[in-house]
Amino acid sequence: MNNNTNGIAAARQAHSTRCRQRVLAALEQAVHLGTEVSISAIARRAGVDRSFLYRHSDLHAAVLLKAAEPTTAKAGGPSVSRPSLVADLANAHDRITRLSRENAQFRQRLSEHLGEQVWRESGLGAPDNVDRLHRRVTELEQQTAEQHRQLSERDDELDAARAANRELMTRLNRPHPDGCNH
Repeated sequence: MNNNTNGIAAARQAHSTRCRQRVLAALEQAVHLGTEVSISAIARRAGVDRSFLYRHSDLHAAVLLKAAEPTTAKAGGPSVSRPSLVADLANAHDRITRLSRENAQFRQRLSEHLGEQVWRESGLGAPDNVDRLHRRVTELEQQTAEQHRQLSERDDELDAARAANRELMTRLNRPHPDGCNH
């Protein structure tokens, strides 16, 4: 019985070693080719179950580490990571939304200004107190637009601070390769 148990244990160890080698090769290949580096993608490429990576914390940490690293640039340009590209895209969408809103406000103000100019040149201009009220409304709209812009900047700063905080917490909570926690 003891020889049988030793044989089974040796076979399991050999299988585990082969799986580890396939995972490391899959990780190296994914990094080299610039393809997706994630737990699922590497497990799929290596032909192992994701639970294998979770059971072997050193392999799990290696995949997460490579996933967080910037990808190697093919054309000699700067290297970027997928999360930074996603963040840049989200920021670009926010900026487009903000600029579209400001553009609409400027068009409205230009239309009003041109309308007032035509109104005055026609000789049918509004009384002075209405003009004063229109100027005050315009000033308040400008202040509102500026406050919206400042609020948007604060939101961007807050989002950046939250992202940095998440990254720091992820790093702090990630097991250290030597088995010690920070």
